[in-house]
Amino acid sequence: MTVLSKQIAKHFREVHFGGNWTSVNLKETLAGVTWQQATAKYYSMNTIATLVFHINYYISAVMKVLQGEPLNAHDKYSFDLLPILSEQDWEKLLEKTWADANTFANMIEQMPDSKLQETMADEKYGNWYLNLHGIIEHTHYHLGQIVLIKKIAALVDENFGE
Repeated sequence: MTVLSKQIAKHFREVHFGGNWTSVNLKETLAGVTWQQATAKYYSMNTIATLVFHINYYISAVMKVLQGEPLNAHDKYSFDLLPILSEQDWEKLLEKTWADANTFANMIEQMPDSKLQETMADEKYGNWYLNLHGIIEHTHYHLGQIVLIKKIAALVDENFGE
């Protein structure tokens, strides 16, 4: 039976596509963001595009583990976004993000609840339950940063013009 796994998958979907109790999600927050806005640098913060890449970096890595591959993720590469030089580049990143989120949620949903207590990849990473919730928490954390960057961008544009 996969009751708990289905709930975790629902929670994961909601932070990406809406319906969570925070009323904030990645897809709606990024709707209408242009590639120029996504790549604009404010102060010493990461760009919106870099944060989207970073969020998805770990989702993609853990998804591969669910597909039977070894864990191949390193923090030092998690911000290594290829340059976004056009709207097409930005859309490609978003499309990958949404596709990976859907695939990952479907994989979580199919996971037997008993697997949630099993080790993910290596003992040092803990069990699947911990890691899946960690990914959701990680997404919420960086989603909050994206929301703040958008607010800063709006203030900068308002006060100094584009």
